Amino acid sequence: MSRSRDAAILRRTALRIGIQTGVAVAITVLVLSGVAILIVLQTQHQAQNDLIDAAIARADDVNDPPAGIWLIMRKAGLVTASPGLPAGLPDTAQLDLTAADHGAHTVDLVLRHREFRVQTQPYGPDGVIQAALDLDADHAQRSRLLDAFTLIGGFGLVLSAAIGAWLARRAVAPMADALALQRRFVADAGHELRTPLTLLSTRAQLIRRSLRQRPDPVTLESDVDNLVRDTGQLAGILDDLLLSVDPRESVVSARVDLGRLAERVVETVRPAAEGRDVSLSLSTTSGNVVLGSETGLGRALTALLDNAVRHARASVRVSVDSAGGAVVAEVADDGPGIDPAILPTLFARFATTPADGAQGGARRYGLGLALVSEIAAHHGGSVAAVKTDGEGATFRLKVPSADAAKKTPRILRKALRRKDR
Repeated sequence: MSRSRDAAILRRTALRIGIQTGVAVAITVLVLSGVAILIVLQTQHQAQNDLIDAAIARADDVNDPPAGIWLIMRKAGLVTASPGLPAGLPDTAQLDLTAADHGAHTVDLVLRHREFRVQTQPYGPDGVIQAALDLDADHAQRSRLLDAFTLIGGFGLVLSAAIGAWLARRAVAPMADALALQRRFVADAGHELRTPLTLLSTRAQLIRRSLRQRPDPVTLESDVDNLVRDTGQLAGILDDLLLSVDPRESVVSARVDLGRLAERVVETVRPAAEGRDVSLSLSTTSGNVVLGSETGLGRALTALLDNAVRHARASVRVSVDSAGGAVVAEVADDGPGIDPAILPTLFARFATTPADGAQGGARRYGLGLALVSEIAAHHGGSVAAVKTDGEGATFRLKVPSADAAKKTPRILRKALRRKDR
């Protein structure tokens, strides 16, 4: 569920950044297009005026003007014009105005859906000349330019939005991973600390009860020593959790006697088991040495024992032995077994049985077995439910022995330890 939620947040963030990028690009394109069009218009206007000025300056008569220009001359009341003069020309009002004030005048006229630039100025001592430039070619060029800007701008907008969303997804992905890692650490810490804190509380209550009953000094000292030891284990669990989320750190490769570790874990869990009227038994052999983190393996055994005690009717059996180059720890209880419906996702995070939600007890969050699976994978091992019937459940934790681990290639060993991190 958390992964799907993170993915949804990532998609929404990428989409939002993509839209924002598209809008920013659209505004940029509009501004640049406006500036470009203004420059083109100014350039065209100047070119049109220069062309008209050149045509008037070189005009000896009206018979051979440049293409797209028509000339009109008026001398002594006689008006002559270039062949093919468009209807509506000449502009008599401008001719009269120029003749009266002897000044140059330029106007833009629209005649029959065609636009002309008309410039009128004095010509000779008593004449007036008028030049009319057809602006249709410039308008057509301007329309093509606008169409090109629209097409390129629209395509650029879509492309920039898509690229922005893609880049945003790549940029946000590390943040999503960091948030997922943070959420995972909080969940792991909450689950992992719940059991040792419960055991500490149980042991402290036993010590308080013993103090009220005039305890034997030797027994009291032993109980206090166990309390101090459990406190140290709690600090070790915190350190191990911090190391597990630090990508710069690798799994500690110390020699750990899994049999002796199981003895300490059993003694730690025993007060809680006795509080539930559940007996604990342990059988182990010598030489069950593995390479790994003592704290991490202790967390795995504690989680298996805690799970067994919570579901057991009367007893939990723990055994540690070596077989086939591996050290195998089995935790068996005489409880109701495991619902077959949960078996496919038994070691997945937040997997719970249907009964968990129906019972009136504390809700189970399904992290314990998932963490055991991850710890086993970090040590190149595995965990499995080998007995799940109605007469109880048995979980088997298998870790390569120290001798077998040394023979494993270093690269493969690192890959195994970093699996599922």
